[in-house]
Amino acid sequence: MSDLLLKLDNIGIQFGGLKAVQNVDMYLNRGELVGLIGPNGAGKTTTFNMLTGVYVPTEGDITFKGQSIKGLKPYQVTKKGISRTFQNIRLFKDVTVLDNVKIANHHLANHSIISSIFRLPAHFKGEAKMEKESIDFLKIFGLDVYKNELAKNLPYGMQRRLEIARALAAGPELLLLDEPAAGMNPQETQDLMDLIALIREKFNLTILLIEHDMNLVMGICERIYVLDHGQLIAEGTPEEIRNNPKVIEAYLGEEVVQ
Repeated sequence: MSDLLLKLDNIGIQFGGLKAVQNVDMYLNRGELVGLIGPNGAGKTTTFNMLTGVYVPTEGDITFKGQSIKGLKPYQVTKKGISRTFQNIRLFKDVTVLDNVKIANHHLANHSIISSIFRLPAHFKGEAKMEKESIDFLKIFGLDVYKNELAKNLPYGMQRRLEIARALAAGPELLLLDEPAAGMNPQETQDLMDLIALIREKFNLTILLIEHDMNLVMGICERIYVLDHGQLIAEGTPEEIRNNPKVIEAYLGEEVVQ
């Protein structure tokens, strides 16, 4: 089996006369933790949206496990094995913490709609299995004590954790994290770094993350891609990116390098 999991081949997207992203080539091997950084408006989240079927690239192709996923709907991309979180938290806020995870876990259920409609034994067995698995996810994230709380009542950092737990409950091979540390204080960010390392190892995940916190990016990523004005300007190890003149000029600034 090839180590190559995801490949972006010269992808781009145009909105009217605006080329938001163009000529982007990227790859992720199985098990890698890769960062995608750049200034606001550089095209990072747009790239995530193309990866997850929210947008369809107007140029190039995206392959996952050797098959093109270009043009698939978001739910089809999820079924292929790609899950994501969002820059702005998108939980079901008026639903319990447990039910948020169960909803994500539901497409993996092996009992039929018919068994649910007629409340057959298979339905109750399947629901019990799904609830146990969902609680197990919450335990990993330290959220099991909040399982009956409404998601909107969780502290901000816990909401971030819940969003990642929900993404993992879908059973992905590739996890896309869009600014997971946004709005967190330094201690919460450190806890998040530890959590990402834990789930990566426990679930054998490949992770691509967008993040503005350079301490987090430089601390956990093995490779980093840099976007500016919709185009890749650099790719390399954290040390190579830290010392790349184009990246320093476009994004990092001298103070980050020192």
